[in-house]
Amino acid sequence: MEYKERKLSEYIDQLNREKKPRAHVKGEPAAELENLLETVRMVKSLKNPAMPDAGFPERLKRHVARRLDMKRPMKKRRAAVLSLSGIAAVVALVLLISMFFTTPNKNIVYAMEEAFRKVQAYHGKLEVVQSNELGESTVQAKLEVWADREGRYYVRHLDGFQEGMVTVNNGQRKWQVKPEEKQVHIFPAFPDAYRFSFELGREIEHVKAALTTSEAGEDTVAGRKAVILEVTPAGGEPYKIWVDKETKLPLKKEYAMQKALRYTITYTDIEFIDAVPAELTVFETPEGFAVIDKNPELVVDNGKEAVDILGVDMEIPETVPAGYSRDGFAVLPERETIKLYFTRQSTGKRMILLLKQSEEEFRVAPMAVTGSIGEAIAEIQSPVQEQPGVLSGGGMYQGITDTSSVRWQQDGLEFAVVGEEPLEDILAFVESITGSAVKLPVPDQDIIKPQIEVPVDMEVEKNSQKSVDSGSSPWLLDNVFVAQVFVSLKVMPEGITGEYPVKYEDMETIYNDGVNSIVEIHDENSPIAKVYLKRLVRQDNTGIWTVVGYDPRG
Repeated sequence: MEYKERKLSEYIDQLNREKKPRAHVKGEPAAELENLLETVRMVKSLKNPAMPDAGFPERLKRHVARRLDMKRPMKKRRAAVLSLSGIAAVVALVLLISMFFTTPNKNIVYAMEEAFRKVQAYHGKLEVVQSNELGESTVQAKLEVWADREGRYYVRHLDGFQEGMVTVNNGQRKWQVKPEEKQVHIFPAFPDAYRFSFELGREIEHVKAALTTSEAGEDTVAGRKAVILEVTPAGGEPYKIWVDKETKLPLKKEYAMQKALRYTITYTDIEFIDAVPAELTVFETPEGFAVIDKNPELVVDNGKEAVDILGVDMEIPETVPAGYSRDGFAVLPERETIKLYFTRQSTGKRMILLLKQSEEEFRVAPMAVTGSIGEAIAEIQSPVQEQPGVLSGGGMYQGITDTSSVRWQQDGLEFAVVGEEPLEDILAFVESITGSAVKLPVPDQDIIKPQIEVPVDMEVEKNSQKSVDSGSSPWLLDNVFVAQVFVSLKVMPEGITGEYPVKYEDMETIYNDGVNSIVEIHDENSPIAKVYLKRLVRQDNTGIWTVVGYDPRG
């Protein structure tokens, strides 16, 4: 072997043993050889740095202590004790070195990144399982997935509540086709807050950004040998991920147990392909399907994903009332609301729980009965009259007819339960979710007695009821609107011209038992403080409201 070849070989061997090559110490080699050695150093720098062995911190501590001791006079050396500054130095160094032992396992992460760079697209089947502390497991979803490195994907639900539902993002638009509702919901293609459960590229990025990653054993997933990694993310609970030993790609993910529940997502089958079939990512609206592009509803696989999409700190109730099954989760991104679907096993009818963060003072819808749940005010409607701006409005109940609802605020969240069941069954459902009794108002003659009574002509009221029944004057069904007209005529007895002198939003229903209602006026310029109304002709949601009295301001 020639001199240059031997020197180069020795140099490489020294680097591989994580030693400083002698060529850096003894003289300068020829320029040509130096160029070769520089090239070797550059190649070596591409490799992740080697970590010290487990005994290194202890050896470092002994070495520092010995060096400090050598600096003392000989006669004091045997009795010498490390000074506080010396101890601090040792501790600082040990902590510094210990950081190397708690950093993510870069070799595994690097291998995962490199493996995914070679993937053009993949096709697989996913299974999402929910388990509790008792070890009982339930399959939440089974999905078939096509995805590529460019962010395009096609996901189809194979069974369950949303069987046949398809979610697609082709780079230009994103949509969900829902066969049961015969609807196509449209979403922005970018940013795409939720792609699908266990998307490979995203999972690798999460592992890469983790605080620590360590091996926790080996297992077999879908017939493939896998390494189990325990991952501690920044600002989250540790979780486990199974990495295929052959492909170096994730196969399974197990979240930490939270609120007595754990989610596990597994690729039961996966193959790597050249591209997602083009025909799967072509946007088409099936015949007879409606396109929903306002307040679209995005179905997800579990509650954790729903919360992650909204990016809020929210606890989803895990209670499933007796006699019901929980069928799925959905998110209304534009309204920052989560939807939980339940089905009553005896009737097959649907019940929906909606929740979002409460952003303003709770106000009861004008035509709703005011009840209570524990210490909270409750809005009770049967049937539902949608009100813009609250959970009961904006198409939140689309796909459900003849509904009744209960809405309330609790612990910084706003809830609404709506369903096709009789009101008493919905109240029982709410009591099961909250653990508190729902109380309906009982007419109190002391509360509903006005200071000044207003005479009523029952013939006029009966004719007004007939007019409303035929489709005219629907505003008479709104107690707040009726009170607004009454107060405005007190301000403008000659007749209302232009806008109403008292605004609708300055009026609030403070009492409603379904038959009697009190509306409070918050406009200080109004001569009237409260308006008392009653359903005189018909005592249900189809009955008109009539002013029977008022309280003057002051």
